[in-house]
Amino acid sequence: MTDADERPPAGLSPDEAAVLAYEGRTWPGPGAKERAIREGLGMPPVRYYQLLNALMDDPRALEHAPGTVNRLRRIREAQRARR
Repeated sequence: MTDADERPPAGLSPDEAAVLAYEGRTWPGPGAKERAIREGLGMPPVRYYQLLNALMDDPRALEHAPGTVNRLRRIREAQRARR
């Protein structure tokens, strides 16, 4: 495997690609996702959500995971409309 094969697609960092992959999964219950973030990604959930929020407006993320990013954008807009 070459270095080019190890890089995440669309110029995303490994952490950014991992966050999008985690966000595309379904989780069995409360706390499972946060525990998986800490154990699997080695970052606190607060950092995960900060990175995720930035990725929602990143065109590289949209190119990499359009379904996930568009779903997150719809949720964010619905929350803003309720405020």
